[in-house]
Amino acid sequence: MPLIQAVDRALRILDLFDEYETELKITEISERMQLHKSTVHSLLKTLQHHHYIEQNPENGKYRLGMKLFERGNLVIRHLDIRSVSKKYLIDISIKTGNTVHLVILDGKEGIYIDKVEGTSGTVLYSRIGRRVPIHSSAVGKVLVAFKSDKELEELLNGYVYERHTANTITSEEEFLKELEKVRNNGYALDREENEPGITCAAVPIRDHSGNVIAAISISQPSAKVNDIVLNEEIRLLQNAAGLISKEMGCVKHGSLSI
Repeated sequence: MPLIQAVDRALRILDLFDEYETELKITEISERMQLHKSTVHSLLKTLQHHHYIEQNPENGKYRLGMKLFERGNLVIRHLDIRSVSKKYLIDISIKTGNTVHLVILDGKEGIYIDKVEGTSGTVLYSRIGRRVPIHSSAVGKVLVAFKSDKELEELLNGYVYERHTANTITSEEEFLKELEKVRNNGYALDREENEPGITCAAVPIRDHSGNVIAAISISQPSAKVNDIVLNEEIRLLQNAAGLISKEMGCVKHGSLSI
């Protein structure tokens, strides 16, 4: 299906902004888009007219507008999984002192839809709305491990196994072996595969039909982790995921029901 060029360009401009690049000059946008300044200016003015982009009056730079915040909140309000899971995320974070995440699959990536920061240390790499690779994260592994062979084949077609640390899985063969372990264990681990110094554990959340619809995880500094602690955290995650899944209509109680 052919793309509408103007719409594609406008959306790509919005994608240039993130937590590191909150404001950009028109020349920077032009260079990154590889478009003439006059074309970029027209696109920005259109986005600005609809409040998806705004211009900082102090420095003339462009930044994301409040309309995106409004629309984002509409999406979040429709994510029942988020409201159902919140109390469990808070409970686990209080009990462990660690950061707890709720993640769903979007395309070939996970996306954080909720986060409760732990008291034992801030996990800087994550924020609500940020994406995470499936091959290097515990949540990503859980989100795809229980898919059918056909679904998995389609998902991994053309997938790039980018290396993030020395521990990152970098091949499909290795990744498929890891997913087999996840299916057998009912949980996934990320031992400094996505972020140096951070260890994560994740378990699946299921809906009324038994399909995995989200993952819940604990992230913490690797220096504070041992097998006893990790096993207890996995137990907490599995109990919480089981209760969340039950509230989402899953017939069998427990995150390991398949």
